[in-house]
Amino acid sequence: MISERPRGEASHPELEVSNVSKPLVKNTSQKLKNCYDENVMDDDTRGVSLRCLSLYTRGGGCKVGAATSDDFSEVVGKGYQPVCGTHDTSVNCFSYGVERFWKRNNKNKCFEVQEPHRNKAMQVFLPDDILEMCLMRLPITSLMNTRLVCKKWRALTTTTRFMQMRREGSYPTPWLFLFGSVKDGISSREIYAFDVSFNKWHKIDSKVLTGRFLFSVTAVHDNIFIVGGYSSSFGGMDRKTHRGVLVFSPLTKSWHKVASLRHARSKPVLGVCEVDSDFGTRKRIGGVSDDVYEEPHRLSVRRLSRKENTKHTTVKKSGRFLIIAVGGVGSWDEPLDSCEIYDSSSNKWTEMQRLPVDFGVAGSAIVSNGVFYVYSEADKLAAYDIGRGFWVQIQMPAAAGPRVQEYLPKLVSCDDQRRLFLVSVSWCEGEGEIGRRNKAVRKVWELDLVCLRCNEVSVHPDAPMDWNAVFVGERNMIFGVEMFMIFGQVLEFLTMCDVSEPKMRWVHVSKSEVGREMDVSSCLMKSMAVLHL
Repeated sequence: MISERPRGEASHPELEVSNVSKPLVKNTSQKLKNCYDENVMDDDTRGVSLRCLSLYTRGGGCKVGAATSDDFSEVVGKGYQPVCGTHDTSVNCFSYGVERFWKRNNKNKCFEVQEPHRNKAMQVFLPDDILEMCLMRLPITSLMNTRLVCKKWRALTTTTRFMQMRREGSYPTPWLFLFGSVKDGISSREIYAFDVSFNKWHKIDSKVLTGRFLFSVTAVHDNIFIVGGYSSSFGGMDRKTHRGVLVFSPLTKSWHKVASLRHARSKPVLGVCEVDSDFGTRKRIGGVSDDVYEEPHRLSVRRLSRKENTKHTTVKKSGRFLIIAVGGVGSWDEPLDSCEIYDSSSNKWTEMQRLPVDFGVAGSAIVSNGVFYVYSEADKLAAYDIGRGFWVQIQMPAAAGPRVQEYLPKLVSCDDQRRLFLVSVSWCEGEGEIGRRNKAVRKVWELDLVCLRCNEVSVHPDAPMDWNAVFVGERNMIFGVEMFMIFGQVLEFLTMCDVSEPKMRWVHVSKSEVGREMDVSSCLMKSMAVLHL
């Protein structure tokens, strides 16, 4: 113990309340310095003064010690304070030796040692379910890049469960896929995809479509079906009309085939209808085929699971859907009035009842409220009851003013197929008479087939210059693509309209971004599909 100080001697502030002898402090500090001198760090990374030896005893105190961690503060609050020697020891207070010294003398106390910053590696592990919730909120372009990070992330983001959760949420954004581009006189192998959210075009290479044109496309879930088409080679001498049906999955950039059409046709009009799993088990789908009655268990889940590995596999989705193909042009350039329907559960095309007599050439079609509507070039409207399997010709509601005959009206369905619209070009001045100033404008009409009325709801801002303009409805949006050649250059205009708004104003999304790379034949060959990815 420290001897009593003689009277008149100056007091030593560091040793006024100490009850530990100076030789003990010096000896311990020297041993720690010799054994663990390699762990010395700077004062800023240590959290405690290097001059302060972390030896804690009851009573006494050190006025030099810096701020320590929470564990040290808790100990100091209980009466333990650091004691410093009078000599310069230069000891690393957070060394492993101090930890051993502390644990040996304070077995019942909680103490954690901070590792040096340069030796500490930050490792964060998230559960798979939380990681899925984070990844499914990414835009599709970022999601595709995350699949290149590691095999685990690729496995998590390609499962059916992950894609279904992402689809059911509000994370997918609309994407427009433009097909049928022509370059240097031949059909291009490129698909142009437009991301509406980021206002950016992307190119997708597709060798499968090289030399194939005049096909029809439709969107089903996360896939695009390419139906029929036409191809020619050797200057048009070798020509072929296709029966094959291709399926393109943008999420995986993969292609596969499904069952072929019964009749070769180019540019058929298509419609898609989602149905329940038991649809057709008691009804005749299409009105012609009796396959359901011949084999009543053909649509069972057990039978379908065995067919997933067949050569022509169906799209592996939870919902069952039907695709209806009507009309088009046959192998000898003859207009077709035949119709056929595709069932995803059986992966089979079945012939259905033909179009009504004297209906004319089918121009556009859409499914609304479970009914397949077809509009002809003769301004006639026919409806096909998918469940019962028969056609009904509907009296077309009279529109305000005559339409321009060169521009065929387009049927569009929006708001989950509950609202039916017709996009047409009408005369607003002159009424098309010779010698008068004629002015045409593209209008959008909403069809009320119950009251047989046609209400004008919007006017397209562009002058009608593309007679083959494409309009597609998706949820509450109508997307339109127009392409035409002016001053020796092909221009394209991409517009969209929100039908949920009262005024239904059209907005220009993209102007002349990809049209300059195409030939003028692209104006005739183009087709479009919209997906939410």
